[in-house]
Amino acid sequence: MGADQAARPDVEGFPSSLSGPLSDVLVVDLSRALAGPHATMMLGDLGARVVKVEAPGHGDDTRGWGPPFVTPDGGGERESTYFLSANRNKESIALDLKDPADRAVLLDLVDRADVIVENFRTGVLERLGLGLDRLQERNPRLVALSITGFGHDGPEGGRAGYDQIAQGEAGLMSLTGSGPEDPQRVGTPIADVLAGMYGAYGVLAALHERERTGRGTVVRTSLLAAVVGVHAFQGTRWTVGGELGQAQGNHHPSIAPYGLFRCSGGAVQIAVGSEALWARFCAAFDLDPAQEGFTTNPERVSRRAETIALVEGVFADWDAEQLLAKLADAGIPAGKVRTLDEVYDWDQTASQGLLLDVEHATLGTVTLPGPPLRFFGADGAEQTPTGHRAPPTLDQHGTAVRDWVRGEA
Repeated sequence: MGADQAARPDVEGFPSSLSGPLSDVLVVDLSRALAGPHATMMLGDLGARVVKVEAPGHGDDTRGWGPPFVTPDGGGERESTYFLSANRNKESIALDLKDPADRAVLLDLVDRADVIVENFRTGVLERLGLGLDRLQERNPRLVALSITGFGHDGPEGGRAGYDQIAQGEAGLMSLTGSGPEDPQRVGTPIADVLAGMYGAYGVLAALHERERTGRGTVVRTSLLAAVVGVHAFQGTRWTVGGELGQAQGNHHPSIAPYGLFRCSGGAVQIAVGSEALWARFCAAFDLDPAQEGFTTNPERVSRRAETIALVEGVFADWDAEQLLAKLADAGIPAGKVRTLDEVYDWDQTASQGLLLDVEHATLGTVTLPGPPLRFFGADGAEQTPTGHRAPPTLDQHGTAVRDWVRGEA
């Protein structure tokens, strides 16, 4: 993390320890599960004050998503590691949105807020009398982020959205797996996380626009939109090239050799992404770069199985560590496949601020994966936000938030 920084200024009188570029922004988080909470966590990582509104009694759905759960030393309320993954730098207040008194507290928060985030199914907020249009009538400067499964309108706009269903419906699973008959989900809830990332990106754009117009806007995204948004070359491969991408395991569909290759007792990954790198690779392993049928990338792609066999043939007598050193000396991009424990034990991971020790209200010190952004001033000094807080227990800040909106804090 960066150098010590002063505590961020109060957001309308409520102090917080976290510094950052959004330290004057108040976010009311009505979302649950992962897409919305990931978006608000990103805003919180940048210094925003995030007040998470949860249902009394059970809170966010992910509080019950386990195992694994963690129980405080000496017993007490267990905590879901899933919830811990998406809710750092937030305060929690439990409000029953069907109760008039609790709804009044929410509206007081909305009147003070810069951003509100929700991921209810289409029409739910309207039935509660809390439609985004009504909230923006109360607070014209309010930026609203709404995340749905498949979009708020269209012929299937009302469908519930869950990550794996969206991965399948949005084509990602057809591109992932050992082959066309083996569709696989990505090993993290990537549709949810991407929707949260796009949502946070949209909120920042809307806050910037508000500086010109003085008015907030509604930002909408969905799990479907987020996955289609990262189709990248696979999208244009179909829409422009008329070629349908399919799952093909651990090798790139447009570049060769690029993928996972077996060696003695293991495997390494390489990325030979240019003809210059191919020439360098061949020189390192005594291959002829002008060998017929392998001279250009299109030739190697069209003969992928033979290219894989050629590369694995020269790798056969090398163990993984020796081979990685050889590839590094030759300037060939390469790497190993690490397990998560290896990733979190890696010095490079720690050097990038990707491990975060925080004090949880009941669990004590816990280590979380840290924010993926760092900030530096013109003088080169690091200005990355500091003072991160642990995910809250249910209603941990309920009394303080209620006192604040009543002017009693």
